[in-house]
Amino acid sequence: MCQFCVQHGDGKAWYLQAENYVASLEDDLERREYIIDFVQGFSEKQPGRLRGLQLLDQIPAPLSSLAKKHLTAKQKKHHFGQPVPIEECEQILEFATSVVRLPCVCRTAAGTPDNGYCLAVTVGPVDGTLKEAFAGYEGGPDTGAFQNLTKEETLTVLRQCEKEGLMHSVWTFGSPLIAAICNCNIESGCMAMATTVTHDLKTMWRGEYVIDLDETACTNCGACERRCPFGALSFNRKEKRLSVDLKACYGCGTCRSACSADALTLLPRAESPTMAKVW
Repeated sequence: MCQFCVQHGDGKAWYLQAENYVASLEDDLERREYIIDFVQGFSEKQPGRLRGLQLLDQIPAPLSSLAKKHLTAKQKKHHFGQPVPIEECEQILEFATSVVRLPCVCRTAAGTPDNGYCLAVTVGPVDGTLKEAFAGYEGGPDTGAFQNLTKEETLTVLRQCEKEGLMHSVWTFGSPLIAAICNCNIESGCMAMATTVTHDLKTMWRGEYVIDLDETACTNCGACERRCPFGALSFNRKEKRLSVDLKACYGCGTCRSACSADALTLLPRAESPTMAKVW
């Protein structure tokens, strides 16, 4: 169980607790200021962040590890996330009353196509804060910078993301207050995935699940390998055999949508003999 579940979930998944979507007036003002600063300064600060990560990778390992632990602790207080399977995204929508499709700051900064896959998910409207945060912001999804979505429209977006091999993840803006579901992979320019997976600077937890392969049901077609955003699935074409790197699996479950044989399921991380304590 991740630290956020212990601290903010009362022993359950923290992102499925309704209180983590509702803020007091003081908390809401802090979150509002953080969102505005985060959005407006993202592209400007991005080159510096990337250079900093490269420098951290080059310094001696003990110093690099200490610096990364400090940065992770700081990150947890403000903007932290975790992959979630689509079934739990649907549960989130049961109590999140406002979903707004908005421009993706990571994709815009990286210069990659933005298909409107970033979703502001809260209890209560956030349009005013978003409009202020994105004032003068160039780019955005083709469907328009802001679009209020119904639950069914949101699920349609999430299903399309599944087909494209994008991870669903939930994010805090002022932990543990949840404000967004993002749908991305490293190729799309996701800064969180790059820092966590490529540079070993944790900006998100692994998911509450790990993938479980039923080798007897698997047809060894290899389709799931292309769908995994973390490279946890490897298909040996010579031997026609699929293997799973559980340590690389973040439990998003996206790979399942490519499997016509239902050979891939999600196992709660706590039930995995080797991955129960790997976050």
